[in-house]
Amino acid sequence: MPAFHTYKNPALATDLVVFGYQDKALSVLLLNRKEAPFKNGWTLPGAFVGLEETLAEACRRILDTKLGLRSIYLEQLYTFDTPNRDPRGRVISVAHFALVSQGKLTAVAGKMANDVRWFPVTDIPVLGFDHRQILSAAQERLRAKILYQPVGFELLDENFTMPELQDLYECILGHSIDRRNFRRKILDAGFVELTGEKKEGLQNRPADYYNFNKKLLPQHFHLNL
Repeated sequence: MPAFHTYKNPALATDLVVFGYQDKALSVLLLNRKEAPFKNGWTLPGAFVGLEETLAEACRRILDTKLGLRSIYLEQLYTFDTPNRDPRGRVISVAHFALVSQGKLTAVAGKMANDVRWFPVTDIPVLGFDHRQILSAAQERLRAKILYQPVGFELLDENFTMPELQDLYECILGHSIDRRNFRRKILDAGFVELTGEKKEGLQNRPADYYNFNKKLLPQHFHLNL
């Protein structure tokens, strides 16, 4: 068997799909690159993983140094290993996706980017590398996941109304949902609870505020919406 040092090993990277939600629209955070390849083009934020780093540590470094973001929801997505995905050489990317409420955090471009900007998922520019494929995979994962795990709380304010929660689900799923059916299924799932407060200033009667109670989350559920 050949010695370990004789193998040509690919580089390992991670790319992040950072989703944000505001004003009934789902967006993704993109970087405008300062350096080749794809100089002055838009890509997902990413970086090579250091020899002494875990993937999670590399992700936190990207969020901190390239985007100015901290303490946000992060989950591993998929491994992208097409041999020619990076023009610089053989690079395998373990992609992750993150969820943030755009109103809570402000993204700031780091030294490696010309700009950092939110783009609606319905109006994405041409992306470098295979990042369009990574983004599509992340959108598919998010659409599937909100039907069996309440990840939506990461995209909303701490307290929200039932119509606001329904707007989020309709935005992610891409179709309208019957109001009464949605309310019944969300309440039956058991992961939201009334706060006892109401949202004032509405044209109709004040709406009840809810929040997510993580301690009461069911282990298994499926929302057929």
